[in-house]
Amino acid sequence: MPKIISFINLKGGVGKTTNAVAIAEFLSLEHHKKVLVVDLDPQTNATAALIAEEQWQQRDQEGKTLRQLFLDKLDHTTRFDINQAIIHRVSNIGTGIPSLSLLPSSLGLIDIQDQLAMIPAGSFYAVSPVDILQNALRPVLHDFEYVIVDCPPNLGIITLNGIAISTGFVIPVIPDILSTYGVPQVINRIKAFSEAKGIQVPPKGIIVSKYRVQSKLHNSKLPQLKRDADSGNLPPIFSTIVPEAARIAESADVDASVNTLRQKYGYGNNYETYSNLAQEFLLKCQ
Repeated sequence: MPKIISFINLKGGVGKTTNAVAIAEFLSLEHHKKVLVVDLDPQTNATAALIAEEQWQQRDQEGKTLRQLFLDKLDHTTRFDINQAIIHRVSNIGTGIPSLSLLPSSLGLIDIQDQLAMIPAGSFYAVSPVDILQNALRPVLHDFEYVIVDCPPNLGIITLNGIAISTGFVIPVIPDILSTYGVPQVINRIKAFSEAKGIQVPPKGIIVSKYRVQSKLHNSKLPQLKRDADSGNLPPIFSTIVPEAARIAESADVDASVNTLRQKYGYGNNYETYSNLAQEFLLKCQ
């Protein structure tokens, strides 16, 4: 059984997808792990960071994205095939990373996400809207050592599909007021959901991203987060702090031609930051 870690925050723009994709790439290349990225976010940012737009559009039209998985449950069809939907050897590093795979998202999830609560329970209540992803992934999970789930910035049914399969979750934040405001709500909701389902999905930590050393707010909020974690009011704070950097933002350009992680994330501090973050991720998410 792989380690399955969801990345979640109720606020967008906190570096959630950037961190998820970077950690997946570093786990694959530097630590030789077989990794699957599951892009549950209808914004499709993780998908766009790992495959070209033309490839995504074709697969979406062919029913080889997560939209089709959920649509099948609404329309009582069986078009989705997990083995065809998962794309192997993704990323723009070289000709793709051999041990990195992607289950792509779709913008079409936006149109159907509110309908998922109406999925009929089936005979003996055997079907649940929050178990759709779990049932689809079950035949292939043994192929991977780590599964990184990029969740939408909400706590709706699609997000709960990700939490239902997870062995833990991390919360990326910017050290400011707005992106940390909903952290307790995320933790409490996931705890309540896990207890209701009889599963354990513990918080593995908070990743601080887009840190600006010149920001007074960031410099005051970061120590506060650490104090709250030390007192047990928050999960542990990852010791590796991800700075705000243009090169890190540019790493999402899948059309850029690069051959190594150093080329993609920038020589020097940016590369070292993500290398250290991936190492810390392995230790916290065992």
